[in-house]
Formats: sequence, structure tokens, C-alpha cells
Amino acid sequence: MEPSNNKQLNTTKLFIVAGLVLLGLGMIYGLTGAIQYLVPGFLKKYFSFEKVRPLHVSAVVFWIILGAMGSVLIYLQQHTGKKLHAPMLTKIQLLVFLFTILAILTSYYFGVFGGREYWEFHPLLALPILSGWILFLFNVVKSIGTLKNQPVYVWMWLTGVVFFLFTFLESYLWIFPYFRNNIVNDMTIQWKSYGSMVGAWNMLIYGSSFFLMEKISGEKTYSTSRMGFLLYFIGLFNLMFNWGHHIYTLPTHHFIQYISYVVSMTELLILGRIIYEWRASVSAARRHFHHAAYKFLIAADVWVFLSLLLAICMSVPAINIYTHGTYITVAHTMGATIGINTFLLLAIAFDILHETCRSFEHNNKLFNRTFFVINGSLFAFWISLILVGVMQSKWQMSEPRILFGAMMLQLRPFLISFFVFGLILTIGIVIIIYPLIKNQLLCYFTPTTNQDHTPTVAKESMSDNDLN
Repeated sequence: MEPSNNKQLNTTKLFIVAGLVLLGLGMIYGLTGAIQYLVPGFLKKYFSFEKVRPLHVSAVVFWIILGAMGSVLIYLQQHTGKKLHAPMLTKIQLLVFLFTILAILTSYYFGVFGGREYWEFHPLLALPILSGWILFLFNVVKSIGTLKNQPVYVWMWLTGVVFFLFTFLESYLWIFPYFRNNIVNDMTIQWKSYGSMVGAWNMLIYGSSFFLMEKISGEKTYSTSRMGFLLYFIGLFNLMFNWGHHIYTLPTHHFIQYISYVVSMTELLILGRIIYEWRASVSAARRHFHHAAYKFLIAADVWVFLSLLLAICMSVPAINIYTHGTYITVAHTMGATIGINTFLLLAIAFDILHETCRSFEHNNKLFNRTFFVINGSLFAFWISLILVGVMQSKWQMSEPRILFGAMMLQLRPFLISFFVFGLILTIGIVIIIYPLIKNQLLCYFTPTTNQDHTPTVAKESMSDNDLN
């Protein structure tokens, strides 16, 4: 195939570029919330905590969703060697999501809420998200065509798209009084839908990661291996049942909790094993060319291990009683969201966006330093959250309890650590994603092109300009 010329900022790339912007915003909103723990009332008039928290959560969630959608749409075309079935629907889908996300973030600014957890915006704004996802589902299904002899990442993409739609609808059952009026059923469905939703977008991200690993290594064995399909079926089982560990404290059926305890760790275990074994097959030349993407894949593998350790502890019912509702749960979420999902998506983003009219070579030294700073600060950030959670747990279970304000004063040194390392992490993430966004925009608006420096290993996939 012809060398890839990625100057054109096409629709599918815009999903990832927009996602990277949301990642930066999400980190800044999170940092603002961390300051408000230390300085109560900070920016209260304009950005009170009840606004900052959903701004942070929604921006990060939509980064994951847009990044996952863009990855699937681009890699699906590279897999089939064809354009998407309906390129115009992709443009409509992108516009629907961008305008809806803008409306959601704006509604938070004005204090307009009405939803739950991940979706704290007014339920009416869920309708365009639903319609945009249906367009995505249609395009993916029609572009895949036949399922005969398809590699595992295609099955992951298809499963993730279908189950996200199901769980998204399920997460809005609370609008009906039949579900909302029973507190146990309401909370069970809410946590079930959110846990399964995470499993659904994990399918999209893991599938794209499989494709990227094969692209880097040049080996086509991983996506058809028994271990690959084992991860798929374990992931599907997790998607359906691993949410049960969220509801240990609810008076619901015990068999759900037992099943979730058994399956909740297996997905990460298999994923970690696959990445660990895969890196041995990557030659030095390919590792050098896919420098940033390779590094983020390896970093994600380390965070799989760390998240697995914490998840094992949290999923033991006797321990979960103490950790539930504390910052230990937040540490688990942050570790998985940043260390696994975000790092995998950044690996994919570097693979898709790194070839532009401007070379990234001069950024390599800064990238290497920032990469280690990001991982070190994330680890310290993660440990700070765990320590805060341990002290919270001790306070919750103590009799008699000291005053809440006194407990918060005891937490202050750890909250300062949480903020400082969160600040370093945020700066590092912005430094990493800035060249990706800047180069795409400059190459789109600048008529000059650079010479083709694309190594042979990069010329195996279809040109992006030949796609959507």
C-alpha cells in the first residue's frame, strides 16, 4: 500500500482530537476540585464543587467515549481496507456528540442538573447521545459485514457497541416510578448499569489495543489466539456480572455477589498477561518507530497489575465493608481510568495522530521525561488517595467518632499530597497531548507538507486519506 499521509484532519480523527481536548479539561476540572478540598469556597461563586465534580466526571467519561469511538472507526477501516459504510453518518454522529457535550458542560456551568452519577445532566440531553450511538452501531455493523473468520478485536468492538447501548438505556430506568420508588432495586440497577457500561467501553478500548499491538509487532497471531478469545469471553462475563462487588452492602441476592467476586479480577489478569507476553515479540526497530504508543502500552500493563492488586482487596466482602464509599474506591477508579483506559487510548492516539506534516522527533526528549513524571506522579497520587481512604475507613468504623471537621484536618497532609501530585500529573498530561492536537491543527491549516519519513513498518496500513 501507499505510504500514509496523515495531513488531512478527517472526521474520524476529530473524535480523538476532541477527546484529547476533553481529557485536558477533565484534568483541570479535577485539579480545581482538589483545590476546593484544601481551600473551601475557592471559586465558589463561579465553580462551586457541585459544578466542578460533574464537569470533571463528564469530561473524562466523554474523553473515553470519543477516544474509543474514534479508535474503532479508524482501525475498522484499516482492518477491512475499505471506507466506512456511511461516512456521512459519521459526520452527523460527531456533530451530535460535540453539540450535546457542549450543551451538557454549559448546563453544569449554569447549575442545571437532573441526572445520576456519570450522567448528572438533564435526562433530555441523553436523547441525542442515544441517537448518536445508534448511528455508530449501524455504521460499525454494516462496515464489518460478515462475522465469519473475524479476529477477536472485531468481536470486542461489536460486543462493546451493542452492550453500551443496552446499559445506557438501563441507566435511565430510574426515570420510571416503578424502579425509582424502590430504593434497593433503584441502587442495584444504577450500579449494575454503570459497572456494565465500563465493561462495554473496555471492550472497545481493549479491542483497539489488540489491533494496535498487532500493528506494532507485525504479528497476526494475537487476535486469533486462544488467549485472545479467552480474554474476550472473560471480558463479556465481566461485563455482565462484575458489577456485583459494588453492591455488597445492599440486601440483594448473595449469589450475584459471589459470582462477581470470582470474575471481577480475571479480565485484568488475562489482559496483563497478554501485554506482558506481547512485548517480547516486538523488535527494536518497531519499538523505536512506535515509541510513544509502545511506552503507553507497557505503562498500562503496569497499571493493570496495580489495579488488580487493589481490586482483589476491595472485592473481599469483609474488606469491602470498610473501603466502600471511601477514597480507596476513588483510587481504584483513578488508577483504572488514567493508568489503564487513558494510557491505552493515548497509545492509540499517538499511533493514529503521530504522522503529520511536522516531525515529532524534537519532542522525544521532552516526551521521555514527561512520560516518567506522569507515571511517578500518578503512583504518588494513587497512594495518597489510598491513605486518605484508609483514614476515612478508620473514622467511619470508630466508636465514638471524632467530629467530621476534625477528621478532615487529620487528612490535610494527604490532601495536600493529593493536590500536588495531581497538579504534576495534569501538567504532564497537557504537555503530552498538546503536540498531538497542535500538529493536527497546524497541518490542517498549513498548505506545506513535509517529506515522507515513514519507515517500512508504517506502510502496511491503508492511508487515512484513502479512508473516511
